[in-house]
Amino acid sequence: MDQTPRRMLGQPLSSPATQPKKRSTSVMSFFSKVSWNLRLQKQEPLKNVFFILAETARDPSVKKRHMVMRGLGTMACETPDKVRKYKKIILDLLVHGLYDPVSSEVIHESMKTLTIILGKMQGKALGSFFIDITLQTRTLLDDENDSLRYSAFVLFGQLADLAGRKWKSFFTRQVKQTQDSLLTHLQDRNPQVAKACKTTFRACSPYLRQSKDYSFQNEEDQRNPKLCRQLSHYHPELLQFFYANKIL
Repeated sequence: MDQTPRRMLGQPLSSPATQPKKRSTSVMSFFSKVSWNLRLQKQEPLKNVFFILAETARDPSVKKRHMVMRGLGTMACETPDKVRKYKKIILDLLVHGLYDPVSSEVIHESMKTLTIILGKMQGKALGSFFIDITLQTRTLLDDENDSLRYSAFVLFGQLADLAGRKWKSFFTRQVKQTQDSLLTHLQDRNPQVAKACKTTFRACSPYLRQSKDYSFQNEEDQRNPKLCRQLSHYHPELLQFFYANKIL
């Protein structure tokens, strides 16, 4: 991955609303040029914009790929109805960005935009994209980049709320494989990441419940000792929450 985002370690985490004005202007300039060219060709602007975006999302230039991911986020905020209409195309572009083999900046922008779009869609019509997004997001929970970890925890917590019946079994397995990361980052060196992790831990808590055949039945010797020990020491309020909801 490129090294640009590594300079962000230890620095305050940014949000789309706090990005430099220059970068925002360059994104809007890009979309303006695309729309103008399409109007000259007397074609349907938005539909063809997506075709151009699909091509640009695979451009060798990291800057252009990043611009596409950021532009999709802007589009999701300003024209949510259009996002719903072209959701499959948009999700395909964002998942492609999420798996970018070179740039952590592209991956980060993809996660932030996915968080916006999944909120607009309320998880509807995600299809197999849910699996692709979950698997990659889970690998980023332990990334060395603070901003990537933060966005990954936010997105993973959102996925916990959207799993539904269709993906419940799959997501339960993912949460159990992620348990160590959740415990570790409750004490993350970055306070914002630690806070996001705590929120995600709560969102994922229903998936930590044991099946009826293997219920802990609230007996001390049957509880998960590692989980109970760490939560008791660092986050007793979370442990109490789990007990009250019969998760442990």
